Amino acid sequence: QVQLVESGGGLVQPGGSLRLSCAASGNIFSINNMGWFRQAPGKQRELVALITRGGTTRYEGSVKGRFTISRDNAKGTLYLQMTNLKPEDTAVYYCNADFLPLGVNFWGQGTQVTVSS
Repeated sequence: QVQLVESGGGLVQPGGSLRLSCAASGNIFSINNMGWFRQAPGKQRELVALITRGGTTRYEGSVKGRFTISRDNAKGTLYLQMTNLKPEDTAVYYCNADFLPLGVNFWGQGTQVTVSS
């Protein structure tokens, strides 16, 4: 059974840093693309960053240069290093992964990130 469990969220001051982790269980060697999404109150869920099985990355415009996505395929773990955090980064952050061969998609339960002084 596949599970994605996020950790690392919390309260941080503007300009601070956080590192989110997402641990996958199940057949981790079948994981294809992985990504981080976020949803702020009253807004739609949006893609923050994506990383392919081969390590190619893509970022949403407002986080480029501040966030870094990475993964450890051997452990089935996804990371998001967030620096220079801004109040507008406040949201629930969700981990997402799709699994070969059928592309079945899974979500984590989310972790809250709050940027406030």
